[in-house]
Amino acid sequence: MTDTYLRSLGFAPLDQNDLAGRRAFDTSWRYQHECRALDGASLFIEHPLGVASCRLSALAAPLAAQDVFATTTLHDRPGLETAIEAFYSAHGGKGEVVPPFVPYVYRPFRRRH
Repeated sequence: MTDTYLRSLGFAPLDQNDLAGRRAFDTSWRYQHECRALDGASLFIEHPLGVASCRLSALAAPLAAQDVFATTTLHDRPGLETAIEAFYSAHGGKGEVVPPFVPYVYRPFRRRH
């Protein structure tokens, strides 16, 4: 899977603040789908550090096995697309688009006297 492929499916990186200096894609990453389910659940995909698979969950950082509803290998695109459709089917379908993350960057102006 690549960043471009996940973005084409509607995912966006959770850490929008560090796009230029982002870690290598094959190290570890976490994305959120742009659409919520009709019941309000969000879809997250994560590739844990050092594990050759990706996990789908309704939680941004699932710690327990019961919080992960699907696991696919990194290169199983049909399996991933099937898991995404199964998530939305189980939660009533696709709902509203999550508003994009806009970081607040305060940069005070310094005057020289």
